[in-house]
Amino acid sequence: MSTSDPLPERWPERWSRLLNRLAARRAALSRPATAFLSQPEPRSIGYLARGRQLCAGNFVFAGHLIEAPDTLIWKLDPPDAGFAAQLHGFGWLDDLAAAGDAAARARAQEWLWAWIDLYGNGTGPGWTPDLTGRRLIRWISQALFVLSGQPSQASGPFYRSLAQQTAFLARRWQAARPGLPRFEALTGLIYAGLSLEGMHPHLDPALTALARECETQIDAQGGVPTRNPEELLEVFTLLTWAAMALSESGKTAGEAHWRAIERIAPTLRSLRHADGGLARFHGGGRGLEGRLDSALATSGVKTRRTDGFAMGFARLGAGRTSVIIDAAPPPTGAASSGAHASTLALELTSGRRPLIVNCGSGHSFGPEWRRAGRATPSHSTLVLANGSSARLSNDKRHPDWLSEAPRHVPVNLTKAPDGLRFEGAQDGYLRGHGLTHVRQLDLTLDGRALVGEDMLLAIEETDKRRFDRALDETRMKGIAYDIRFHLHPDVDASVDMGGAAISLALRSGEIWVFRSDARAALSLQPSVYLEKTRLKPRATKQIVLSGRAMDYATHLRWSLAKAQDTPVGIRDVEEEALDPVADE
Repeated sequence: MSTSDPLPERWPERWSRLLNRLAARRAALSRPATAFLSQPEPRSIGYLARGRQLCAGNFVFAGHLIEAPDTLIWKLDPPDAGFAAQLHGFGWLDDLAAAGDAAARARAQEWLWAWIDLYGNGTGPGWTPDLTGRRLIRWISQALFVLSGQPSQASGPFYRSLAQQTAFLARRWQAARPGLPRFEALTGLIYAGLSLEGMHPHLDPALTALARECETQIDAQGGVPTRNPEELLEVFTLLTWAAMALSESGKTAGEAHWRAIERIAPTLRSLRHADGGLARFHGGGRGLEGRLDSALATSGVKTRRTDGFAMGFARLGAGRTSVIIDAAPPPTGAASSGAHASTLALELTSGRRPLIVNCGSGHSFGPEWRRAGRATPSHSTLVLANGSSARLSNDKRHPDWLSEAPRHVPVNLTKAPDGLRFEGAQDGYLRGHGLTHVRQLDLTLDGRALVGEDMLLAIEETDKRRFDRALDETRMKGIAYDIRFHLHPDVDASVDMGGAAISLALRSGEIWVFRSDARAALSLQPSVYLEKTRLKPRATKQIVLSGRAMDYATHLRWSLAKAQDTPVGIRDVEEEALDPVADE
């Protein structure tokens, strides 16, 4: 969940870190808990393959691999803050529990008690509200796994540390950033208040605070300010875990809590592709395998959105095909610190196979990849003059915020005679070039064809004068544009029909063909696919339509359709690789 921040630490962050440290030292003096009153069921999904990797000494966190067999996990030298955060958040405890054998249990016990010895006095990078909340959830829900076979005297330090971390959270949860970090902190505090002897006084204040966060951070449409689908899933997961833990203790989640769950569930269904993965926008990935289905099933909420819009995204779905489009301005202010310049970008999935994608977040691969992943050329949309529809701020206090982003993004979804139609426009290029990008997409009722038209229009007189000046700067050669369609790495792409088309073969056996109206040059170029669970960017390809805007109106039509001999239904049962080390 948390990742490294490549930007220099600013004084408010240093001050917060100091206060965290003082609160952690003070918490070390807390009265210890002595037993569990109740224990929530483990709900986080671990991975057997990762558990076995850990036992073998292969530590894969935040896009880094450290091979250190027979090494205490706390003796590793973390390559960045993201790696250290994943260590101290104890998410890996779920993976060892998934392995579940004697070797995995021995590792879990050794590493957990070593953490208590090394950091239980309030030292180390793990004493932040969000990491402490995440750690408490794992320790409490996996207590049976880690306490099994331990001598009775070993439980003392374990309960003492749980009480200390709870006392820390009670004092410092407000210091967590609004959004996912604060939801993590409060859910951990609720788990502790329900489960640990003597910690019950913290429960009601935590529930009151959680209700307030549900009302302020989850909007009426079930979205979060960052517009990051994966972050929304993580928040939803925490809310369902907290609700179930309350239910198991004979209590009921509050009205604001349940209403937030009821708002989020249909939004997540709209942001889910045909293969079950989330759309990858604004720094989010596909989501951990199985987490979305598990969270939706746990919530018990069956409703769906019927208008085709969710958290600023539009969804077209027909047959076995899903298309999801970024149909709103990007986030603003603090919520834009991880946002992407992706307005009107699309993703397309056919059955279980992603076809058109965005490059994704490069956060785990360093600041340069992070910056590149946020730019418009890393998304499947139109790029004007090799620039982006939104830019990073020049404000030295907030250099990672977006600025000069699209402000006016009118969109419309309608039913066409032969399918579904999306129409949208964005003004991100208006200021520099006087041009508005307009995109129209038509998905046929059987899901076998997507027909698109991209336009660059100078509409108002002031826009035309601005365009004329920009055109003069090119010495009347025209303003260059590229329309990019990034392909998933599993797609086998080849130039066909003497360069007039691109054939795209999916592993399912489907064949899709891309064509355009020949007003722009069609090419197949290198691209990358960025996944935080991988050790390095994956090489892939992109379809690029290149041309120059010479007039007040530039139109370009293109189509992506299944080959005629591709059957309506294909049995697609190929197993996916789960081992990220295998990518090397």
